[in-house]
Formats: sequence, structure tokens, C-alpha cells
Amino acid sequence: MNDTATAPIRRRKLSEEVLERLLTLIQSQKLQPGDQLPPERELMGLYGVGRPAIREAMQQLASMGRITIHHGERARISEVTVHSMISQFDTTARFLLDDDAENIDHLKQARVFFEAGMVRMAATRATADDIDKLRQLIDEMQQSRHGDVFIECDMAFHSAIADMTGNPIFSATARAMLHWLKDYHLGIVSFRGAEDVSLREHHQIVDCLADNDPDAAEQAMRDHLTRASELYRQRAASREDTADR
Repeated sequence: MNDTATAPIRRRKLSEEVLERLLTLIQSQKLQPGDQLPPERELMGLYGVGRPAIREAMQQLASMGRITIHHGERARISEVTVHSMISQFDTTARFLLDDDAENIDHLKQARVFFEAGMVRMAATRATADDIDKLRQLIDEMQQSRHGDVFIECDMAFHSAIADMTGNPIFSATARAMLHWLKDYHLGIVSFRGAEDVSLREHHQIVDCLADNDPDAAEQAMRDHLTRASELYRQRAASREDTADR
């Protein structure tokens, strides 16, 4: 007999039962973005529960990104997209990064693994318009030469490669990773001369994509991201040494 069959039955909170009923209601009535849920009083009568259980379930739905709540109005169904779902992790991700520096290294490792695979797919699908867009972003990076603007163009460059895969999950995940790393990314490119190195690496990545060469594109992306991570590590170590003196 398995563990599930012998485990004690967990008593559910009323709000959990209401949440499940509301999700079923949304699905069964095929409610669309912008549609309103029934008023609180109607739901209370429908489910035979008090206002606190309804409101707690509503807050859970809002946290899930399924509904939007505005004071004085009935809750409305939200548009559910890959981007909106991944963005729900934003606050938690920032807490993790602030709490432990090792998590930043883990995220950078994940990014290298993710973007190396992603650029391979992009290389097989790259069009002339895609290449023109990437080269235009590099030109904007060249012209800016300032930290914040440079980074915004850099992030747009990597996001554009994600879009080239045609996979919305890749696009949303890439943007989330870049957003989470943004506070730490400025330190990577703020070295004197680092902008020139980064621009050369971006040109190399685009050349590989233009040649529709997945192997070369992957290697160029790995070299670029690994070099950037090492530069950040050296800068952090240098700051620690300076602070100790």
C-alpha cells in the first residue's frame, strides 16, 4: 500500500475550497480577460461561506495572476500569458539574489546554459531582418557608451535573440533572467575598455547567426557570457580587497 493511501486526510481551509470552486467557475463558464466574477455577496450565498473565505480566495487568485482586483469594483479576469506568469516570480527572485551572493552565481550559470542552447535555435531560424535588427542594436550600443543606456541595448540584444526562437517561454524566461541580473550587470560593463570587448563579442555572435552556424553561435555566446561573469567576479574580489584595507 502506498504512502498516499495511508496518509491522514488533511482538513482544507474554506478559502482553499472556494479557490478551487472559483477556478472551476472560470473554466466552466469560459470567462475571458476583462470579464467580471460574480459579486462577493453572490459568491457567499452560492458557496455558503463568509466574506473572509471569499476574499482570501480572491487574493490567492490575484497572486496567481488570474484576476485583477480594484477597490470598489468586481474582480475581473486577467489575461494569462507566459510573461505574466513568469513575472510573478520577480519579487521572490530578488529576495533570493539579495539574500545569498551564491544565488547570483547560480543564476549566471543557468543563463549561460539557457542562452547557449537558445542561440543554437536562433541560428537555424535567423532571417535577414533579424540580423539587421541585431546589428542596429549593436550600433546603438556603440553610440551610447554610457552604463544604463548601454545595458538597456545589451538586454534588448539578448531578448531579440530569444524572440528569434519563436518560443514565447524562451522569450519570457530570457527577459526575466536579464531583469533579475540587471542590478549586477552594470558592474560587468563599467570597466574601462569592457564596452569595446563586449561590442566585439556581440558582432561575433551576429556573424555566426548570419552564417546560420549553430555550433559557432553557441561557442561565441558561451565565450561572451563566461568572460562577462569572470569580469564581474574579478571586480567583486577587487572591491572586497579594497574594503579590507
